[in-house]
Amino acid sequence: MVARKHHTKEFKLDAISLVLDQGYTATAVSWNLGINASMLRRWMRESQRDDAGQAFRGNGKLTPEQEEIRKLKIQIKRLEMEKRILKEATVFFVKEMK
Repeated sequence: MVARKHHTKEFKLDAISLVLDQGYTATAVSWNLGINASMLRRWMRESQRDDAGQAFRGNGKLTPEQEEIRKLKIQIKRLEMEKRILKEATVFFVKEMK
């Protein structure tokens, strides 16, 4: 099985620029760069749909909203664990007092 290639944001933007700014065809650019033409066209669509500069963030680079959601989920898990511990402690101490 062939390992999946990861291309940098700069590589993707340069490839898109060759098509949009310099007038090369997507097929010619993809062939010269050794990438699939459909992948280059997908990069172009992603870049054109992007309003906030978030296209091609890379692995693990979350948007601010995604980062906040991740932190809130962690906080919820912690609070649920604390609640469970307190509930078990209450049951334990009630039994001790009897």
